[in-house]
Amino acid sequence: MYDVYTKRNDKKKYIIAGAAIVGVIAIAAAFFLLKGDSKESTLKDYYAAIKEKKYDEMYNMISEQSQKVYSKDEFIKRNQNIYEGIEASDIELTIDSSEDDTIQYKVKMKTLAGEISFDNQTKIKDGKIFWDDSFVFPSLEKTDKVRISEDDASRGRILDRNGKVIAHMGEAYSVGLVRGKLNGESDYEKLASLLDLTKEGIQKTMSASWIKDDSFVPLKTISKSDTNLENSLLKIPGVKLTTTTVRSYPYGEATSHLVGYMQKVTAEDLEKHKGEGYDENSYIGRSGIEAAYEKELKGQDGVSIYIVDSQGNKKTALASHDKKDGQDITLTIDIQLQNNLYQSFKKDKSASVAMNPTNGEILALVSTPTFNSNDFILGLSSTKWDSLNNDTNKPLLNRFKEAWVPGSTMKPLTAAIGLNTQSLNASEDFNAQMKWQKDSSWGSYFVTTLHAPKPNNLKNALIYSDNVYFAKAALKIGKDNLVKGYKAMKIGDEIPFELSLKKSQYTSKDFSEDIQIADSGYGQGQILMNPVQMASIYGAFVNDGKMMTPHIAKSTETKVWAEAFSKAVADEIKNALIGVISDSQGTAHSFYHNGMTLAGKTGTGEIKASQDDTTGQEVGWFTVMTTDAKNPIVISSMVEDVKGRGGSNYVVNRMKQPFDSYIK
Repeated sequence: MYDVYTKRNDKKKYIIAGAAIVGVIAIAAAFFLLKGDSKESTLKDYYAAIKEKKYDEMYNMISEQSQKVYSKDEFIKRNQNIYEGIEASDIELTIDSSEDDTIQYKVKMKTLAGEISFDNQTKIKDGKIFWDDSFVFPSLEKTDKVRISEDDASRGRILDRNGKVIAHMGEAYSVGLVRGKLNGESDYEKLASLLDLTKEGIQKTMSASWIKDDSFVPLKTISKSDTNLENSLLKIPGVKLTTTTVRSYPYGEATSHLVGYMQKVTAEDLEKHKGEGYDENSYIGRSGIEAAYEKELKGQDGVSIYIVDSQGNKKTALASHDKKDGQDITLTIDIQLQNNLYQSFKKDKSASVAMNPTNGEILALVSTPTFNSNDFILGLSSTKWDSLNNDTNKPLLNRFKEAWVPGSTMKPLTAAIGLNTQSLNASEDFNAQMKWQKDSSWGSYFVTTLHAPKPNNLKNALIYSDNVYFAKAALKIGKDNLVKGYKAMKIGDEIPFELSLKKSQYTSKDFSEDIQIADSGYGQGQILMNPVQMASIYGAFVNDGKMMTPHIAKSTETKVWAEAFSKAVADEIKNALIGVISDSQGTAHSFYHNGMTLAGKTGTGEIKASQDDTTGQEVGWFTVMTTDAKNPIVISSMVEDVKGRGGSNYVVNRMKQPFDSYIK
């Protein structure tokens, strides 16, 4: 047994010994393998730290010898200025070879001037990089600098359909001070008053450490057209005016809600548009066409990144791209019609839309009261900003973007739905009544009207604008057919348009109560209509039942938005709407033009808490269309607070001059 035991024991020793040898070999192999990978790992870790802007960690990864040449602060500042200055991103590292302490590799990165790529090599020993400036770019030396030069692109113009300039790069004055020529601070109060600034603000600006006696210190940009202000400023010692290029809007208030305005970028803008060529001095389109076509209008600045030596001589080009000026955007707008509608309604809270019903081109788009887009470029004072925000007439509210109670302008739509679904007979007499309710279940609620024509048929009901007729008609048509018709006219859908518009609606919740259905027939209930969509629907009455997709840029393709109703239905409604203007009893007869066949409809939407409410507001509407295919146009205008001012007739009267001017 002893021998057996001894032999077994010896065998076990051999096995253990063999395993130990194998283990040693494996550990040694792993050690050498890891040792071989360590340079690559170190380099990869370093470039990962560049991506994460961990400059402290990067410094800790360079050799002691390198740290003697570059202090930590110097190293961090150097790397941060270069990598962040050129906006380095998407850095890619590829290892080519690794031999002894030397590693060869390729680097590729995106920058604000395009892609930079290069081959390089460095020495890494004991996990430390022997770093010098050539590590950043192979030809970069310690006394060299990386420079960035920019060639600013010109922002594209915004033009009307006839090539007239609505927005462009114009000239203004930059008002500044030259400290060496001032009477101390004695004129700061007067200067602040003229520029709508504060004395304290000017003092703070003039206290900057970089300012020398001959430095020009800009305070504010002003219009070149204000000669009185210019003369007053130049009387103050030390004031200097220099010409500068700014965005300019020649038509001012008339186009402000349409074209929008530009403002200096915010930190949020820079983050959102990172890598798109914006910096802290950039301006960006904030609303209207300026915002909707920001990318096209902006263009692309030319940028070059290069290395210069200690004498400022260009040494190595790293990346560059040429500037690309912004595109001009030509609108479908007729600026004369736009301006005339603005002038006619500028004292009102209104929205006006003019459209070519055959192709959807928007000829005018106006919201009043308004602001001046130039003020945002020149710089709004806090007083002016507060004034705009606190104005009860809400000049900053874009009314053509909103949806409003349509009142009787909804009646032709109800009629078209009834005829199109064959649930309404145009010749049927509904029995004229000035006051009506379906039955006693309506309690004290009655539909009332100002006119109950006889015979009480569809055409007369439109000409006289009979509320009771259309309340009865809505119930006769029925909920399902009404909803079907609303959907056919895209009411409730997103409006396909270059500028965002609030959706129209036929109900905010449920659409089942008889009273709500009846009220919807004549434009009350919960019906709300956007003016742009209203113009598109009315355009279908003179376009064989086809609603055209509204568009405001000439480059936008002309499309049919919806086949709202048949040509026969469109013609029947059109003929009735011709009577609204041509018939002596028509609600828009005052708009009658001898020798010209026009169709239209007035409407007064009521906003009140109950049927008995006598203090509620009234919204007046008027939509008019030419019926001559040679000069197609539909204009729809809405005015708030027409109660006591003639209701919808106020809108009719204000529309005359812009319409006549356009037609002639």
